[in-house]
Amino acid sequence: MKVKIKSVIAAAALSLSAATAQANTIVEIAAGDDRFSTLVAAVTAAGLAETLSGPGPFTVYAPVNDAFAALPEGTVETLLKPENKGQLTNVLLYHVDDRKLTADMIPSGSNYFKPVLASERLCITASADGVTIADGTGQMANVVIADIQADNGVIHVVDKVLLPGTRPACH
Repeated sequence: MKVKIKSVIAAAALSLSAATAQANTIVEIAAGDDRFSTLVAAVTAAGLAETLSGPGPFTVYAPVNDAFAALPEGTVETLLKPENKGQLTNVLLYHVDDRKLTADMIPSGSNYFKPVLASERLCITASADGVTIADGTGQMANVVIADIQADNGVIHVVDKVLLPGTRPACH
């Protein structure tokens, strides 16, 4: 019995190391998860898939489909129209940092972070209750899954689409 358990553990360890050896970019991870189908469609429509598949590093605050569904009716469809590519690109770049920021790198308290959309700021608050992100509208997103590791950065799953606007107040 001991030999069988050891070989099962060894096989599991080998398959785990083989899985982590495969190259998975942020885009590949998102494309492989149905919860991000709206995000993947938006990234593709904005022409950002190639960039976010590049070497990075990137931190992506990735909204799930339910976050997009919670936007006012017609918002997603409007943003996906070719004539609104610039606006869609700005919204998406608001969700990207050009550094790899794991959850343990976010200091306690409220701090401003500069996304790739350089004209804007995010206010990220880390506390014992978790991590929240205030966007330019003053709305808060919760990080519901942190630190999904990719070869070119890290993904933090959020429950709200972050929207640019007036500078969020950190408190």
